[in-house]
Amino acid sequence: MNPIAEPIIDVRGLTKRFGDRVVVDGFDMRVPRGRIYGFLGPNGSGKTTTIRMLCGLLTPDAGEGTCLGHDIRREAYRIRRHVGYMTQRFGLYDDLSIDENLDFVARIYEVPDRRRKVDATLERLGLATRRRQLAGALSGGWKQRLALAACLLHAPQLLLLDEPTAGVDPKARREFWDELHDLAAAGLTVLVSTHYMDEAERCHELAYIAYGRLLARGTAAELIAGANLTTCEIAGGDLGGLSRMLRADARIRTVAPFGATLHASASSADDLDAALAGRIAPDMQVRRIAPNLEDIFIALMQDATDNYAA
Repeated sequence: MNPIAEPIIDVRGLTKRFGDRVVVDGFDMRVPRGRIYGFLGPNGSGKTTTIRMLCGLLTPDAGEGTCLGHDIRREAYRIRRHVGYMTQRFGLYDDLSIDENLDFVARIYEVPDRRRKVDATLERLGLATRRRQLAGALSGGWKQRLALAACLLHAPQLLLLDEPTAGVDPKARREFWDELHDLAAAGLTVLVSTHYMDEAERCHELAYIAYGRLLARGTAAELIAGANLTTCEIAGGDLGGLSRMLRADARIRTVAPFGATLHASASSADDLDAALAGRIAPDMQVRRIAPNLEDIFIALMQDATDNYAA
């Protein structure tokens, strides 16, 4: 098989239980090389557990497949050597400098020509001028850069990023994503979980998961086209009162405020028009719009069943 065409991740039926709870339920995924694959889902949806099974930190209770060409059950140790995993929480040493942290990680991975590689990584991530600064004194954005640098030192083939930009300012988030696209263009594959819809739009492909189950996957355009949502934007008037009425209407699938406007979606134009009839005040303006990823996300989450519900 052509190694360029061979998927980096190819798993089927992944299942993980903790006690009597099914945290990941029959999950399938196929990710080609050099792609940025986004995970979207609410807290507790199984994103982190899935990532840990893929990189060999957890053994699935059921399911099979490969990551980086290695069996996820029998060859987990081989997978871990070639994956960069960035956890939700900063995992490096606060009382070591940036340079000391990277040198320590390079020693663990037995990186050849360690000093040169650390220096090159510091330069690439814009950390060279701060190399002596203690990691614990860094802001969220600089900690993020340091964590990414540590993930890249051993030249991984796959990056697994678990909500990497939580709590980071918009400028730092944009710079981080620019770097991810540069890495993907060079052939690195990235699997990233996020709650930010602007970040989701920058992924090549997306998977929506909730309560351990895959709800939908595809490119942003494919997800929007397949959502079967008719959406309108409403401005002016008493949007709070209108929102309460629409939420109680079974014909409406989602209602959500967007700044000074309200988005309302239904499964058809007829349902949407019928729900709005008699409820639009003279001082309101209504226009039909294409649903966005957040509209789809809200609709999918409302239709999902919580596996922790009593």
